[in-house]
Amino acid sequence: MLTEDDSAPEPHISITPRVRRTLSCRLTLSPRFPRGSISSSHFMAKCSYCGSTIVFGGKQDDDLRFCNATCQEQGAFIRLARQLPADLVQEAVRSTHAGSCPKCQGRGPVDVHTSYRVWSALLLTSWSSRPQVCCSSCGRKAKLGDACFCLLLGWWGFPWGLIFTPVQLYRNLVGLATGPDPRSPSDELQSMVSIHLAASLWQREQQAQPPLSPGE
Repeated sequence: MLTEDDSAPEPHISITPRVRRTLSCRLTLSPRFPRGSISSSHFMAKCSYCGSTIVFGGKQDDDLRFCNATCQEQGAFIRLARQLPADLVQEAVRSTHAGSCPKCQGRGPVDVHTSYRVWSALLLTSWSSRPQVCCSSCGRKAKLGDACFCLLLGWWGFPWGLIFTPVQLYRNLVGLATGPDPRSPSDELQSMVSIHLAASLWQREQQAQPPLSPGE
């Protein structure tokens, strides 16, 4: 059995006071939640929400592809994020990129660093992509730790453990050797920040709505 771990750590995003005030203004935005038929995604696509590689199956809605139903539900915020003012998003991106690392509280720059895991047990193999908003030092530690995790626990499934363990090891090693450009925020950080802002705005909208009375 081949599965993909859909758990992902909640990102820590810096939101400046001006951005908070703007979010408090309850901008009129439409979430446009996924609708219509869902079909299988193309082979080896990437999830529009978490960025994980979709090997088999997956779900597609319009121009977005998701690795599972959890990401499909969260993917509604991608459409909401597209309606946010660009200057609002860029301010939050710059604040996050130049801020302190949310994991170690050390100096930035802060960006999205993704590590990769796989573990296997006989016929069961599970893999995951683990994006984290952190400094480069914390990102390297995560990639090195998950590379060791793969070495110890990835091989013990047939056939997928033998296939995915070297793939995930390679991705961790490439990440250790490269990583995001420290001079400017990555596209991944901009995407994560905009989705986080959209989720914050939607939550405020929901909290501001009066509760339905019985019978409505």
